[in-house]
Parts: sequence; structure tokens; C-alpha cells
Amino acid sequence: MRHPEHEDFLEEDWLFEAITESYIPLLIVLQRLVHDGVAFKLTLSLTPTLCSMLRDPLLRARYLRYIDRATGLARQEIERNRDDEPLRELSQFYFDTFTECRRRFVEEWECDLVGAFGRLQDTGAIEIIASAATHGFLPLLQQSPEALRAQVLIGCDHYRETFGCAPRGFWLPECGYTPALDQILQEVNIRWFIVDAHGLLFGKPRPRRASYAPCYTPSGPAAFGRDRESSRQVWSAHEGYPGDPAYRDFYRDAGYDLPLDYLRPFLPSPTTRKFTGLKYHRITGRERDKEIYRRDWAENVVEIHANHFLDARRKQLADLGTLGFDPIVVIPFDAELFGHWWFEGPRFLDLFIRKAIYDQRDFQLTTPGEYLSQHPTQQIVAPAASSWGENGHSEMWLDPANSWIYPHLHAAAHRMTKAARVNANQTTAFADRVLKQLARELLLAQSSDWAFLMKTGTATEYATKRIHDHLLRFNRLYEQLVANQTDEAFLSDCEHRDNLFPNLNWRYYL
Repeated sequence: MRHPEHEDFLEEDWLFEAITESYIPLLIVLQRLVHDGVAFKLTLSLTPTLCSMLRDPLLRARYLRYIDRATGLARQEIERNRDDEPLRELSQFYFDTFTECRRRFVEEWECDLVGAFGRLQDTGAIEIIASAATHGFLPLLQQSPEALRAQVLIGCDHYRETFGCAPRGFWLPECGYTPALDQILQEVNIRWFIVDAHGLLFGKPRPRRASYAPCYTPSGPAAFGRDRESSRQVWSAHEGYPGDPAYRDFYRDAGYDLPLDYLRPFLPSPTTRKFTGLKYHRITGRERDKEIYRRDWAENVVEIHANHFLDARRKQLADLGTLGFDPIVVIPFDAELFGHWWFEGPRFLDLFIRKAIYDQRDFQLTTPGEYLSQHPTQQIVAPAASSWGENGHSEMWLDPANSWIYPHLHAAAHRMTKAARVNANQTTAFADRVLKQLARELLLAQSSDWAFLMKTGTATEYATKRIHDHLLRFNRLYEQLVANQTDEAFLSDCEHRDNLFPNLNWRYYL
């Protein structure tokens, strides 16, 4: 979500909202747990694209502008709501929250959230794991084995550059597994990864311990199965906790409720409404009419839910404990569930971790890597192709709404492989720049987000434009490279727009 060609770009707010509502609150929770001496364990995936955005000087500066606008609106809202006590208190809450976010971001973390998470990993409390370079949905890239391999290897290279050590675990984007992957993961010495439950349950041979113990793949890395019961309990807005009527409503935002003239000083565009981060209503029900959000009510409910989740896990693991082995329940979530989509999520996580450490002795928190070190002997199983998407396979990313992209992606991947082979043995510094940029444009076009947005219809125009733009730049650069007539000004413009992976190794496409 980086658009230096525009002074303001609406989609960049997706990143800034996540920083304010998820990444900073999660950092605060995790740092407080460490400071309080809570002996917890947690695994976190920070994808290469996210790390690149969080460390980009342009986006850091734009985040400060974003948070300053939000703070200014909250300050004005305190005055507007001076005679309405519930709204005034919420306005003050948002003003204090935004002010504290800015203070910590600048003064405590020196605008480097990735470094702050890395220091948490150094304490041993969390394990950060690697992921594919641009979150490509790997099962649909396997028509080009070189492109599939490059997504994994470039992602692991970025991890080493970012955190100064080799990754042990790997998050498969969208939990998407295809049998070609275990050999590639073994090549970069990944020790474990996660598949959806059915990916393990339908493996060959069938796992003797279902999804409650890992299985080594034929190539070596261990596959852990996602536990659906506990995941659904937290994740689902219909069956799980986030849909409780006491919680803050995500979609009802002051940016669409207040008069445009009033909002205009705090908007990038004088004619375009947008989310402001000031949300005054609770979920209440499915109708448009919402009641005012009460933070004290939400605080009571989130403690009830943390207790309920703790009791459910104790019962689940007690039942599994009768099977004669030491079971593990693996529960992965999108990090943005905690804070962004479910505002009270970081508080839930904080409460659950503390209760799991201090209020029970039936189970302990661990990481997949730590479990493997304590239980190194496991069954060998070849997992089945799978994902955590709708109906468990690829249909979210391969649908009539988005299937048109794949012939173009495959054609570009084959061109990238051809260019790498032609230039493998001798290349100039300028050709090296071109080949790196070719790989960047291809990798960005392969992001699973574009197909997902087309399928859901939430930002179809933007996703379609991103695919078109990356492939157009890729094909123009490729044709110029083949003709030995590369336009340096065009190359520099591409590098300015898409600048991630400065040390990208294009020879992975050989």
C-alpha cells in the first residue's frame, strides 16, 4: 500500500489503521506482559511486505500525518460533544489513544515497529516466523516452479536481513499448502509450518493423532494442523466473541456520520469521506440504528469471554489428554483481528494469556518450534492440498471474478525465468537493476490480496488496477531488456514506486 506518485492515497490508510488499532496495541500488550514477568509463549508472523511498509521512510512520515489528523479531529470532537457526557468521554478516549500512539511510535520505538517486535523476540517470549515474499497464494503459483520457489526463498532472505537470524517456522499465505512446498521449505531449513486441519487429516497415511500432534512431511519440515473449534470461537463474528453487541462496531465511523464541511479540515480530499478512527457506536444488532459504545460494558464482556475461552481450552485439552500422548492445540489468527476488526481483541489476548499462566495448571502456552524440540519423534505424513479459505481449498482465489489473472501471472513468471537464465552467467550492473525490478513487479502482481479483493468485491477496481500496473511495468521492462534498449528513466520510476527487497536475488528464478 505504497503510492509515492500521489500526495495522498486512500488505500494507504489500510496500513495506518492497522498500525494504530492492531500493531501498536499488540506491542503494548506484549511489552507489558514481558515487563510484568509473565512467562508466556506466542508465535507471530510478520510478512516481508508488512515489514517493508513499516520501515519505509515515506510511509512512516505519512503515518505521522495520518495520526495527527485523527488527533486533531478528536480534539475538536471533545469540544463539540462537551454537553453530551458519553460522547465527550469517547472523544477524550480517542484523543488520549491517538496521542499515546504517536508518542510511543516516535519516542519509544523511534518509528520502527519491526525493530520493537524483534527486540521482543530476543526476550524469548515470542517467536517471529517467516512468510512468502509478497503473500502469494502458493498453490496457484505451482505452474511455474521457479516462481513458487522464489516466493519462499526471497521471503526467507528478507527475514534474515530483518531479524538477523534464520527463520525456523513459516506461515503459508492463507494457510495454502500444495505438495510441492515441503521440498522448498526443506531447502531453506524451515522446521515447521501450519496447514488447515483437513490438510493434515486427509494426508497419506492418515495421521494417528488427528490434528493434535504435528507430522513430519516426507521432505522433513513438520506440519501442524490448525484447530478449527477454538479458531471459530474467537474468529467468527456470528458464532464467536467479536459479534457480541457490547463490542465496538467497526463499520460505523464518524467520517460517514458527521457533516462533510465539519470534517473537511481533517480529510486529505475535500470531497471524499473516509474512516477517521473515531467510532462511537457498539455493535448492538444488525440494524443501522446503533447504541453508543460503552467501554465499561465492553471491558466486562471481554473478561467473560477470556474466562470462557480459558475454560473451553481446559476442557478440550483434558479430553484430549486421555488419548495417551501430549496434545497440542494450534490456534492461528490474522493479527489484525486483535484491535482492527475486533477492537477489544488486544485486551482479550492480554487477559487470556495472564489467566492461562496464573489461573490454571492444566495446560501451558508454547510455540510449534518449542513443542517439536520437546517431542521430536512424530509420524511421517504427506499433507493434502488445502487452505483456510472458504470450503478449504482455492476457490476464494480462483473464481470467475478473478481467474483471468492467472494466465497473465504464469506468462510473466515464465518470462522471468527465461530472463534469469539468459543473464545468469554475465550481467552488467544496469541489467542487474532491471532483473531485480522485473522480479519485484512479478512478486507484487502475485499477491493473494488482489484475487481476494476481486472475489469479495470490496475493492475490485483498486485490485484490478494493481494487477494491470505491475504486469504492464513488468512486460515493458522485459521487452526493453530483450531488445537491449532499457529506458533508464522508466526503470528509475518503477524503482521509486516499488522499492521493496533492495537485495533481491533474481537468480532464484533460474
